[in-house]
Amino acid sequence: MSKIAEIMEAIKGLTVVELADLVKALEEEFGVTAAAPVAMAAVPAAAPGAAAAPAGEEKTEFDVILAAAGDKKINVIKVVREITGLGLKEAKDLVDNAPKPVKEKVSKEEAEAIKAKLVEAGATVEIK
Repeated sequence: MSKIAEIMEAIKGLTVVELADLVKALEEEFGVTAAAPVAMAAVPAAAPGAAAAPAGEEKTEFDVILAAAGDKKINVIKVVREITGLGLKEAKDLVDNAPKPVKEKVSKEEAEAIKAKLVEAGATVEIK
């Protein structure tokens, strides 16, 4: 049996609590997040740090915030899925619960490109 198959079998035997602990441990070990809601929870923590930056320093990382979906919510959901790689339900939840961050800590050029796509789809977007 391959290593992946062995790992999958081990995961199938875990309880929900054990699985949640595994996800947290993997996130801490590899410095990643398993889902967008986890990344969104980090936004309030990131905001004070950004404000503490010296005034003379130029900002190099930007967050793209979906302020409102607008009239064409379905189009906005499609664009959010394209940008983030989220599933349909997760993208819909993000759009329904606006204002929410779509992408965090991206370059100014990427933030502008994402904003343009979302605005074209009918959304209201902020870059912070």
